[in-house]
Amino acid sequence: MAQPRLLEMVHQEIALRHYSSATEKAYVQWIKRYVHFHKLKHPREMGHREIRDFLSHLATEKDVSASTQNQALNALHFLYADVLKMSVGPIADIVKAKRPKILPTVLTQDELVAVLGQLRGIPLLVAGLLYGAGLRLMEALRLRVKDMNFEDRLIIVRDGKAAKDRATILPILLKPSLAHHLKKVRLLFEEDLAAGYDGSSMPPALQRKYPRAPKEWGWQYVFPASATTRWSDGTSRRHHLHETAIQRAVKDAVRKAGIPKPASCHTFRHSFATHLLEGGCNIRTVQELLGHTDVRTTMVYTHVLPKPGLGVRSPLDARSLSPNPLQSAYSVGHLVEITDEKSAPVHNSETEKDTWDIPHATSPLDAYGEE
Repeated sequence: MAQPRLLEMVHQEIALRHYSSATEKAYVQWIKRYVHFHKLKHPREMGHREIRDFLSHLATEKDVSASTQNQALNALHFLYADVLKMSVGPIADIVKAKRPKILPTVLTQDELVAVLGQLRGIPLLVAGLLYGAGLRLMEALRLRVKDMNFEDRLIIVRDGKAAKDRATILPILLKPSLAHHLKKVRLLFEEDLAAGYDGSSMPPALQRKYPRAPKEWGWQYVFPASATTRWSDGTSRRHHLHETAIQRAVKDAVRKAGIPKPASCHTFRHSFATHLLEGGCNIRTVQELLGHTDVRTTMVYTHVLPKPGLGVRSPLDARSLSPNPLQSAYSVGHLVEITDEKSAPVHNSETEKDTWDIPHATSPLDAYGEE
């Protein structure tokens, strides 16, 4: 029986460990570059010296950052230790490049009003969740209808970073627009069912566990793609919106707002944490809302506070500065007409309703909605 090829073995090991597609893509890229750098020599025939030469090449000739070099080393460690089952001794003593301490980019409340004011439609809704709930971009795009709890103002993040679930706050300011948006998504869902499509995309394990879930309303994406996709198994499914659509919109909004900072989608999450701490929120509460395993990760935001102290309020809900711009942006012309918040669609699913208990906190986005 023929031995599996190297990349096939890599894909198998990654699947066994349930690594994200982004990690898989990065590791495969580095393994390919490593092999090509050494003239297609098989990794089994190489070791410590070749790895050291490759990493030195990245640092001295390609001038990559410390984080990039460390990612390459992690990929090669995975290749030798987990894929080839070779002793990690030869590469264990390679010193990782020290990452510089870089403070996160944070927008002031004036700057947030300016940037959000340049967004329209779905990008504005997504940006509101990034800032108002502290979500990562992919966490927001992977949200399903069943994860939105309008009654308790909760958002359940499933399979987040490090494969963890968590609960965070649903900004009051977004409820009417989100409810209206979900009405439109429901219409699209019903049209797709009538056209005979196979439902939303699902992880294989969940598909096996809940075979009917892809065609249930609760399992549909909150932000679905504009078109269905033909999958390798021959089914036609609707995936979530691609992240580049939001990234481009945010980049354009930052430019139009005249903000000189290198702001991106993740800047909204940084601003969420910083503004919560600035408003007096306990750092442990912020840690739970962000889903950080170690509080030291959260503490980096204490270094960008304009003044010392801790208090509590979601930055999107906070009122510190002129409430009108964002209140109108999320309720009138920039998104959709306002609907009664009680009209938020309910969902039915094969799974039982989850109960979550999150620390008391107010979304910073809601501060802009107060009278």
